[in-house]
Amino acid sequence: MHGWIILDKPHGLGSTQAVSAVKRALRTQRELLGGTEKWKVGHGGTLDPLATGVLPIAVGEATKLAGRMLDSDKIYDFTIKFGEQTDTLDLEGKVVAKSDVIPNFGDVEDVLADFVGEIDQVPPVYSAIKIDGARAYDLARSGEAPEIKSRRITIYALDYLSEEAGSVTLRAHVSKGTYIRSLARDIALALGTVGHVTMLRRIKAGPFTLETAISLDKLDEAARGGTIGGLMLPLTAGLDDIPALAVSPDEALALRQGKVLSGSDIATGLHLAFDGIIPVALVEAQDGDIRVVRGFNLMPKEEDR
Repeated sequence: MHGWIILDKPHGLGSTQAVSAVKRALRTQRELLGGTEKWKVGHGGTLDPLATGVLPIAVGEATKLAGRMLDSDKIYDFTIKFGEQTDTLDLEGKVVAKSDVIPNFGDVEDVLADFVGEIDQVPPVYSAIKIDGARAYDLARSGEAPEIKSRRITIYALDYLSEEAGSVTLRAHVSKGTYIRSLARDIALALGTVGHVTMLRRIKAGPFTLETAISLDKLDEAARGGTIGGLMLPLTAGLDDIPALAVSPDEALALRQGKVLSGSDIATGLHLAFDGIIPVALVEAQDGDIRVVRGFNLMPKEEDR
């Protein structure tokens, strides 16, 4: 079993806990069906316990692509409550600043454009960023005030969705490394007030959307019925933006051995090599050579060629 389980992660569950839930479901199915094979499982991008929504879980050979998911762009819906800032920049923290300024819809729309494009952003103190080998949130919880450097991120789009008394809900399409809690903080400050995130939902991560996401209840039900495979997306679903490259069985064998294929005239860049319908490797073509970026341990049957 190699592919992706796209979870609609519930509120309060951490990404590591979500991976553990998938492992338990796979174990339940294995015990039901009498199998013995165990599968590697990993997630394709951390999602805070506060947040809900799309969490790609890689199974088997798809775990080799989990790192690529970390580099992908993402889309979030989030609500900013104005008037209070917390130390964690979300609902879970304690209030550290207050303001009587509550901006209106027109004020919010006026500042959104200032945040679109490449911007510098300081991540939250309560984040997993490492400072001299220690996690920033561990330092903060111990009473220290870690100094976190700003980083360059990209906001591709930032749109107004709705508003209620004292709060506004926005949609942000962002690059890797973007902290929505920091974005909310900075939007509030630009409006002359303070604020924090009260709702955060990821609706897209790389190629994966809520349309293919499943709940933990549905996953558990499938595990008890031995049908998890029917919920999984193929390994190649994480590479929909990569052009396919057909290779011969001999070329596939060479790639599986990590060898370079020379004399190619395919376009420079990443390609997904297939032996029939079986993915062999993510490869990069340059100057006539094809080199393996990430190989997959998947062997075809005769009918797959």
